[in-house]
Amino acid sequence: MSQPSPGPQQIPVVVLAGFLGSGKTTLLNHLLHRSQGTRIGAIVNDFGAIEIDAMAVAGALGDSTLSLGNGCLCCAVDASELDVYLERLARPATGIDVIVIEASGLAEPQELVRMVLASEHPGIVYGGLVEVVDAAEFDGTRAKHPEIDRHLALADLVVVNKLDRAPDGDRVLDLVRGLTDRAAVVPASYGRIDPEFLFDCRPSDERIGQLSFDDLHDPHDPRDHAAGTGGDMGSGGHHAHLHTGYDSLAFVSEVPLDPRRLMGFLDSRPEGLYRIKGYVDFGPYDPANRYVVHAVGRFLRFYPERWSAADARLTQLVLIGSGIDASALGKELEACKSDAPHADEHGMWGVLRYVPEAEGEASASQEDLAD
Repeated sequence: MSQPSPGPQQIPVVVLAGFLGSGKTTLLNHLLHRSQGTRIGAIVNDFGAIEIDAMAVAGALGDSTLSLGNGCLCCAVDASELDVYLERLARPATGIDVIVIEASGLAEPQELVRMVLASEHPGIVYGGLVEVVDAAEFDGTRAKHPEIDRHLALADLVVVNKLDRAPDGDRVLDLVRGLTDRAAVVPASYGRIDPEFLFDCRPSDERIGQLSFDDLHDPHDPRDHAAGTGGDMGSGGHHAHLHTGYDSLAFVSEVPLDPRRLMGFLDSRPEGLYRIKGYVDFGPYDPANRYVVHAVGRFLRFYPERWSAADARLTQLVLIGSGIDASALGKELEACKSDAPHADEHGMWGVLRYVPEAEGEASASQEDLAD
């Protein structure tokens, strides 16, 4: 199964936040080097909007920078100004696949998320809030910046970075998990997380669910062989590999799904389930369309697409998370199947609430931040 896009011709916009020194730029550089030819557009602090080829050296940015002013994005620009930069990056000619906003270390993540959700650009879609935490300095950072608890509660994905430097990494991981609201929590060193968490890479061949981690592993990178000193990094190299950070499930069904049952599944999705992407066949509830589903953290959207004569009428979903029970999730999705020949006229109401331009779009956007 080929990897589905998050929506028709829409580019995910990921907000990358975290206090000064947590490792945001290191993580972004890692993504740039390890994203399999995926093109990343970045809006970085006071460096502006930068079009970057993900296969290029991250430092070789040339002159393709646009100044945003004071560096704190949530203060330097408003939603309409952000749209100007998003427009420049989202033009089809750029070939960009994902946009990452690297926030200032003192920016307010909630405001940045609101700005992205308030964007009127039809070519982008919210791709989640990623909060980066310095495991080695977490206690001190939290004492100095108590607002970090609020940031963690808002995040869709938390990267607990620098675990190789933390003498008590397990304690920090447990503490962070207790401060999040069902977010996926991923251990990392040197900002190395699998890009598949954040966006669909361009694979070298067909895969289901996740990348080939051999493609991401650089045998010449000495950090891949360094022993960790605490937390989940263990005493050897295996726990430093990217694939220890997440689990995935590929679900395919020839039987249509019942919209009410699927919404029940989505409303109760478990802690650590970060991304859901794919196509849903609702059968008699909408025989003309399949529905692209894009979920990141608590954010959810459906996009109806006309079936073509060449399309196999299937539901195809990929679920990605940290610490998820893939077997149990598969059983829950199996329970969403329905071969009933007739549709309840109100059955699609829950789904349509998350279709852009449908009634309830505004309230759904606000609930994404309030949940």
